[in-house]
Amino acid sequence: MNDTNISAITKTPNRKKLYHFTRARNLPAIAYFDTLFSSYKIDPSQDGPRRLVPRHLSYQAQKVTINSHLRIADSMIDASTTQEEFRAFLDRHVFLWPTLKDCQKMMATYARREPEEAFAVLEFDASSLLMNHGLEITLSKYDSGSSPRFPNHCSYKKSLAMFLPLDQFGLVKNDLVPSTPSQIKEILIDGQMTGVTELLSAVYVSNGGEIPAGWSDLARPWAMLTD
Repeated sequence: MNDTNISAITKTPNRKKLYHFTRARNLPAIAYFDTLFSSYKIDPSQDGPRRLVPRHLSYQAQKVTINSHLRIADSMIDASTTQEEFRAFLDRHVFLWPTLKDCQKMMATYARREPEEAFAVLEFDASSLLMNHGLEITLSKYDSGSSPRFPNHCSYKKSLAMFLPLDQFGLVKNDLVPSTPSQIKEILIDGQMTGVTELLSAVYVSNGGEIPAGWSDLARPWAMLTD
């Protein structure tokens, strides 16, 4: 993996960490497997159709909840792909936010939709994670899993061409993919992210959710993310 790319991506103070947003009820399974799984890895039977509600499943005797899909307007999908193909690609990846500000938008979205639910944010050292998982990582310039507020006024269409492998960062120049660190909106890991505990620097939980005992020293107040 290109150390120069990773150094450039993580150079500024607000990009030293990566953030994964999930439900607090998923933390025991994440800690048990020491792995973040894509939704397809957990439930390959749902490949493409839109999930309208969260799915509560048992995966190797561990309880896991998979989020519903946020709505994407048909007008946002490029002619080269379909809604189903695009969702199937997303479902095969683990999502990380490159800045706290980006993560906070996801936090706010789900807090409005499910105000009683306990959510969690896992914070990772960005350089170490990118180095460990670089070959499985793609980058996105846009929030891939939802529609902008005014989709008809949007300057791009969603397609698989908007995802750039990390090792091609800085080599590909077009309007669909990020060409500078500040343009990176999402970091996606193909299939699963192993070695969670080794890379973890902090755990935040809302609404009284519980943190696994093995991570208790990493517990931080949810208010640190929202203040």
